[in-house]
Amino acid sequence: MTGDSVIHPAWPGLPPSVGALATTRKGGASTGPYDDGRGGGGFNLGLHCGDDPHAVEANRAALQSLLPGRPAWIAQVHGVGVVDAATVGPGQPVREGDASISDQPGVVCAIMTADCLPVLFADLDGKVVGTAHAGWRGLSGGVLATTVAAMRARGAGEITAWMGPAIGPSKFEVGQDVLDSFLANLPEHEVRPCFAPYPGRPGKYLADIYSLARRILARDGITRVYGGEHCTATERDTFYSYRRDGVTGRLASLIWLK
Repeated sequence: MTGDSVIHPAWPGLPPSVGALATTRKGGASTGPYDDGRGGGGFNLGLHCGDDPHAVEANRAALQSLLPGRPAWIAQVHGVGVVDAATVGPGQPVREGDASISDQPGVVCAIMTADCLPVLFADLDGKVVGTAHAGWRGLSGGVLATTVAAMRARGAGEITAWMGPAIGPSKFEVGQDVLDSFLANLPEHEVRPCFAPYPGRPGKYLADIYSLARRILARDGITRVYGGEHCTATERDTFYSYRRDGVTGRLASLIWLK
């Protein structure tokens, strides 16, 4: 692992009792399509994408050296389920969901992505944290709202969010089905500005997943939202991208209470 293997979020107002980071593809033990994009070792954290499991475990061990505990890896299914991160770990059944929360110090909420949007959450009092995996299905289905609701049920007050690396609006090509999915769940005047017609390709759009997330979060009263400046598909030397490469590694976004 190297100094550029992780990103420390530029997140104004994040309470000092909260730790957070996101990973890049740089500085690990993975090779081939899971490398760093330049033939060096890649920092792939996904055991499910065809990489050498020994390389992935070495990468995970390097990541854990930066954390207060083992990441709570969950089985992500592009849904809206929220898991208590304290119930995830060795000796526990595999937990299925697309978000996790914690109100216990040392428990690390973790999400893996390779174009989908990872969103980290913290309440401003530093009492509850969470993370959500927001691909278009989860985003339109309400995974951000279910995560926020779960945090508030644990006593969270005002919540702030940070959007980690995801596919950017110049590369996220979608069809009418994706637009219709959002129109079925959100007002048209909020959805339409986030879908630009793709020139010369009828029925195709370029979707702005960051803008969609901001609008959805605002509906839950969350306006302190940061991040959203990266594009996994265009920043080849920094991020894995499933849309760009097909066979590729996975990034992680993590948050915890100290």
